Amino acid sequence: MSESDQNSAAKVRRSIPRHVAIIMDGNGRWAKQRRLPRIAGHRAGVKSVRRVVEQCIEHDIEALTVFAFSTENWRRPQKEVGLLMELFLTALEREVKKLHDHDVRMRIIGDRSRFPVKLQNRIGEAERYTAENRKLTFTIAANYGGRWDITQAVRKLARAIEGGELQADQIDEKLLQSHLQLSDLPEPDLFIRTGGEQRVSNFLLWQLAYTEFYFTDTLWPDFGKESFSAALDSFASRQRRFGRTSEQVERQEA
Repeated sequence: MSESDQNSAAKVRRSIPRHVAIIMDGNGRWAKQRRLPRIAGHRAGVKSVRRVVEQCIEHDIEALTVFAFSTENWRRPQKEVGLLMELFLTALEREVKKLHDHDVRMRIIGDRSRFPVKLQNRIGEAERYTAENRKLTFTIAANYGGRWDITQAVRKLARAIEGGELQADQIDEKLLQSHLQLSDLPEPDLFIRTGGEQRVSNFLLWQLAYTEFYFTDTLWPDFGKESFSAALDSFASRQRRFGRTSEQVERQEA
């Protein structure tokens, strides 16, 4: 391959995000439009997750992180929360082998201590079963919040100071980040939110600092290959400067 071909290939690679993060919004509204119970929307949403995982594999995306259940979602009606827990368990049972067969590593981030014991056990089994897979890291944020994430990292550092293992002036961004969820992955390049809302809703607050945002009115159960391609096209059209000028970026890419 010539040097020009190598440069062209590198530019194509840069146009594909390494890590995509998604807030999957609109399941309830999708069900309401069809006069179905809300849980029907959540079940339909599981199929959309499967489609997006397939698209990430097809595009050689390294990591996909989806927001399934926030720390605030416990405020929803108890019946809906219970059905969501059942759906989560069922989805794990049905989907984990498929993920494994496609070389996908699955893991859960968040405080899983509030989940039923059976669900906690199944999460652990799924993580161990897929731990050595390398094609895609698929992370589900469940009982997760960005503020919780930062708080739990600070607590770890505080304990280290109390134990005499660390001095306060040794704490910098890199050290704090190493104690956050997803610290072993590249930060998200592309953030997608479906359903028409335009906010991050306490999702990956630290990790989204330099992420490109893409909002769509499409409800999550309707989000498929074409919708995902539109998000990737939008990402590819943007110039990521990370504090530099356009001229600096263009010189580097030349």
